[in-house]
Amino acid sequence: MRLSELSGKEIVDLKRAERLGVLGQTDLEFNEQGQIKALLIPSMKWFGFRKQGSDVRVPWSHIEKIGTDMVIVNLEQ
Repeated sequence: MRLSELSGKEIVDLKRAERLGVLGQTDLEFNEQGQIKALLIPSMKWFGFRKQGSDVRVPWSHIEKIGTDMVIVNLEQ
């Protein structure tokens, strides 16, 4: 799968049924081999300004399913 195919998909937490963000507005963490290690989802934004809070880090191993419209993650692993 190409990175361009992931862009625009919503990231949803399986346990809380909560929307975490959209791929394309997240940062990616890579390992030494160039593989994606984790998704870094920024904290909530308000009119383009970042509110207080830390980013949500989703390890690649916590991704349950990548569908046509969304990425389902399990943050409680």
